[in-house]
Amino acid sequence: MDKQGNSQGQRRSGQSLLSRLLALPRAAIAYAVGKWKAMSVSEQMIAEASPIVLAPAAVARLTAAWRRLEEAGGALPLPAAEPWTAEELAIISQIRSETEMHNRNNVTRTEAYRTVYFRTPELHWALLAHLVSRNGGWNMTDLQGEWLPYLLRDEQREELFRFLERANALIFQDAYPQLLLYERSLREGRSLFHLLPAFGVSVFMSPVWRLFWKERDPVPLTVALIVNEQNYIEQRVIQNAHFKEKVLHTLFFGMQSLLQVNGVIFPYGSGDPVADCSTDAGTQLAGIIIERFEDLDERIEFGKRLYAVLFGIAPVLHGARCFAAAVKHTGSRADFAPQLYARIRQLPPQRVYKERLIGGALKPGAKPLYSPELGTAWGDRPVDPAEKGDWFKSADQVLTYFRKLPLPPMFELTNEYGLMLNKIELAVLATQRQKQ
Repeated sequence: MDKQGNSQGQRRSGQSLLSRLLALPRAAIAYAVGKWKAMSVSEQMIAEASPIVLAPAAVARLTAAWRRLEEAGGALPLPAAEPWTAEELAIISQIRSETEMHNRNNVTRTEAYRTVYFRTPELHWALLAHLVSRNGGWNMTDLQGEWLPYLLRDEQREELFRFLERANALIFQDAYPQLLLYERSLREGRSLFHLLPAFGVSVFMSPVWRLFWKERDPVPLTVALIVNEQNYIEQRVIQNAHFKEKVLHTLFFGMQSLLQVNGVIFPYGSGDPVADCSTDAGTQLAGIIIERFEDLDERIEFGKRLYAVLFGIAPVLHGARCFAAAVKHTGSRADFAPQLYARIRQLPPQRVYKERLIGGALKPGAKPLYSPELGTAWGDRPVDPAEKGDWFKSADQVLTYFRKLPLPPMFELTNEYGLMLNKIELAVLATQRQKQ
């Protein structure tokens, strides 16, 4: 570049920075107003909430059952030792086949959870898993979307995708057979939960499903599934030496707000519990931010709070159900915010990114942000078998998680999401200035 061109570029950069500085007071006021509104909306919804409760009698029965397992060495007969009948072998084979078919990628898994929930809405965990899985898909496609390619090298994005995909696939591999076994039990009118060991399910879940079959209380079952699935991936993914080195202990994983893996959002529309599902389901966002994803206790409590928000706050449940029913999951963030994102690039990839947002919204005339569908961003990956072993050793491991289901003080994240987008864009612009 000649001196004149370089001088013009510096003037434009200086003008951009000046305009940003001049806009800061206005932006700060807008953020403060948005934060106050989010707190007010959260407080109002909490005041009108119907909190979900863990029944003490159910917890006592489960505790006794887990103590008996502990005394017996925490073991049930291995599948190979079970005298399965020909009919039971056929059921096991069918469930394994269906699980493998739906475990191809994040989109197929997310749809499988959704289908199970709308067939059997007493399985609260299936809706929670569907919405969390949508977030997992959005995180995956972000890696190939508008901004993260400016911030992360190809190999970093590949490693993060492998990490997200492995956790996503293993949870499905463990949980989905349990859901199908319940549905098969309903069809046959008899409990089939003695078949759980055939799918490598922890002994921890056996008394939980038996209790649910008798009482149909979804709360202890949902909490138990949250506890089980996070423990299931703890050694297999979170403590895996490769992922610890390549993902969890790296600088880019610490950039949580940039990578968008530190929170889960539920699009819930207008928040009107009597509104028709045909309304714009993606207008408002509820959710929670997690600070330490690598911490097992924090992930479990995070899951419990998500459950408390989703099923304890009527407007969120109504809107999220509407969204899940009406909007097909593609992996693109255009699923919930078509006013911000486009599944197809509106501009060719730019070597130098140009600012497009103001106050969490597109500037007038700016093109939407690129957010591809999953199939465009990533190809299917084979699911390697899970490492053998049962995480459950004693009742004391889990009892602390069955005491309460608190609602977080703030979960209305519409304003926070807009702020996060501005942060990411600023990081891209700052990174480019450092390279100049």
